[in-house]
Amino acid sequence: MKISKKKYENANCFLTNNCLSEWKPAIDANKKVYEVKKGEIIFKEGQPVEGIYFVYQGILKVHKKWTSDKELILRFATAGSIVGHRGLSSFNKNYPISATALENSVVCFIDMDFFQSTLKVNLDFTYKLLMFFADELQDSEAKMRNIAHMSVKGRLAQALLNFKTQFGLSTDGSLKLELSKQDVSSYVGATYETLFRILNELIEEKAVTVTKRNILINNEELLMKLAIGGG
Repeated sequence: MKISKKKYENANCFLTNNCLSEWKPAIDANKKVYEVKKGEIIFKEGQPVEGIYFVYQGILKVHKKWTSDKELILRFATAGSIVGHRGLSSFNKNYPISATALENSVVCFIDMDFFQSTLKVNLDFTYKLLMFFADELQDSEAKMRNIAHMSVKGRLAQALLNFKTQFGLSTDGSLKLELSKQDVSSYVGATYETLFRILNELIEEKAVTVTKRNILINNEELLMKLAIGGG
């Protein structure tokens, strides 16, 4: 990552938008804005926690080791999101997850000392962060429940519908989020081979069309039935 020499608007900043106006000069004095290239790691699982990151632009994947050679993508962070907050702990001082840019992105870094001072001074921000934690916990629990009880086909159908809701569609109707098949398999909690087979089934059923990393949903109703029925 390299420190940006540009001045980015912070309209999408979770921190700035929820802090006291009197605190914003302190944020400007303490923040560091980085430009991150596609594929670049922002922080890695096991590294000492140095601070918190706020996404200004782009898309990051937040992921965790599944086995020695596989990972599980927990969520995708877009403009307005916060990442690195899972490192907030009184006993574990290392990041329990990693964050990697899926496209060229811009992130704002706040070191832990200033972040903790921000929590003590800005009650509204602390409350919004608590709600963010609660929502993320519910999403994580739902994801783990789906991995335990839904088939891979049902999980994939649900994931594609979630991608459409979160990221929208491009002008050609395909999902705006471009992912490798490996990333899709890591998100739904399946092996690459299983994901490849199930995706081909959806193509044969004319539920989706896949061109390289572009996915076009042709039959949303079928995907909804698979997701609701568990596949």
